[in-house]
Amino acid sequence: MNDVLSVRTLNRTLLERQFLTERTGLGVPGVVERLVALQAQEPNWPYLGLWARIEGFRRERLAELLADGRMVRAASLRSTQHLSGGADYRRWRPLLQPVLERTSRAGYFTPATDGLDLDALAAVGRELLAGRRLSRQELATELGARYPGRDGKLLAGAVQLRVPVVHGPDSSAWGGWSPRTNTSLTLAEPRPGELSAGAAVLRYLAAFGPAGVKDFQAWSGLTRMRAVFEELRPGLRVHRDERGTELFDLPDAAPADPDRPVPVRFLPAYDNLLLGHADRTRVLAEPDRPRVMPGAARVLPTFLLDGFVAGTWAVKGTELLVTPFRPLPDGATGQVAAEADRLAAFLGPGQRVVFTAAG
Repeated sequence: MNDVLSVRTLNRTLLERQFLTERTGLGVPGVVERLVALQAQEPNWPYLGLWARIEGFRRERLAELLADGRMVRAASLRSTQHLSGGADYRRWRPLLQPVLERTSRAGYFTPATDGLDLDALAAVGRELLAGRRLSRQELATELGARYPGRDGKLLAGAVQLRVPVVHGPDSSAWGGWSPRTNTSLTLAEPRPGELSAGAAVLRYLAAFGPAGVKDFQAWSGLTRMRAVFEELRPGLRVHRDERGTELFDLPDAAPADPDRPVPVRFLPAYDNLLLGHADRTRVLAEPDRPRVMPGAARVLPTFLLDGFVAGTWAVKGTELLVTPFRPLPDGATGQVAAEADRLAAFLGPGQRVVFTAAG
């Protein structure tokens, strides 16, 4: 009979694998490879995700890795912008290509792409980018000239989903809470040794297991993965959660102690800790989900107390606003304030912590 894992066991196991029970001394490349990728819709968020996980993390270190191409920002999991290792991105891209192409056929692009052969559009985009670094606006302008009467920006967006490109380091420089308006693009051809679906599942489980088929699909955007899990089943541990859902894990991976004390942690917007599973109750209580995911595909910055999301935070001018969902337990306010102070120091001089009324 499969072991039944409690929500707290799943919570502690996930936090351990995400380097959130204690900060690690592992370097940025090792942490990013373990996590596969960090959400990077907006420039500052990957820095904060690494700050929450790495002891002594410096912003300059990530900037160096972006400048020399060892880290890249590109459309990846779920067709969203992620920070990945440069070589790792090129291995993952072919596997994720069906997800990205599906997104390129979405209604958002239809006003510009209706009636076009999208493979031919991709070939034109590849031709324009070959051996060049173009800004988004330059690519849009050149595509608009090739396809008169169509929106070049939408065409450029579709090309970026159908052709492997990476954004220039300028798109990921620290200092902004919204996406860069006009970053540079270069081709990033896949490398030999592309990832198989089975190898991708194992990478996922190392960072997010134990997890089910729907969890992997929600995280990656890939579909029809049941057969892959079934092929791997003989070599995996199999558990169930309290709802009876089947969960898979690496053969040598043991669940964590559910009673392990864990520290307060502040997480960036869109952190994959919250997006890595279809069932997010191992870290986010269902009643609190609308407070963190209020619509329009937004996922707010959060903080963890006793391993679970207990509130959100935001930067407004020189204020770091901390908003608990409900009054904090005795003794917890000091812990949250201490970690908020550390975050404020990382954000820069002059930042001060302000607690807002509990919701």
